[in-house]
Amino acid sequence: MAQEYEQLLLKNQVCFPLYACGRMVVGKYTPYLKALGLTYTQYIVLMVLWEHGSVNVGQLGATLYLDAGTLTPLLKRLEKAGYVTRERSKEDERITIVTITKAGEALKEKCKDIPEKIACSGLPLNEKEMAQLYKLLYKMLDNN
Repeated sequence: MAQEYEQLLLKNQVCFPLYACGRMVVGKYTPYLKALGLTYTQYIVLMVLWEHGSVNVGQLGATLYLDAGTLTPLLKRLEKAGYVTRERSKEDERITIVTITKAGEALKEKCKDIPEKIACSGLPLNEKEMAQLYKLLYKMLDNN
């Protein structure tokens, strides 16, 4: 291959191992979440709601780096499952508020051990490396 195309070699792309690692880590969650009828994206939405109780769709999207086109069908499925409610804000009807339900809150108990199971599932990083990776990834996200 000519030297001028070196930038197109997969081995020279930082995006590829980042993408592949993301898929690998999410894949580790799949058996645990599938048993609960959840996708990874639904799980992280629930994590935000377990922490805050309710948020508007814009805040949820900003927190999770997801757009409304991704969130809307996902929230509809969570609502149909009885885990969240969606309602228009009384102050501004353009804003939709998403609130965790009792059933959604109860799901937290079933999910509480998942992070430890993932940490023990053979990720090849020690605690210090995980902390470094966490800081670097958020540095990338925060500067986007």
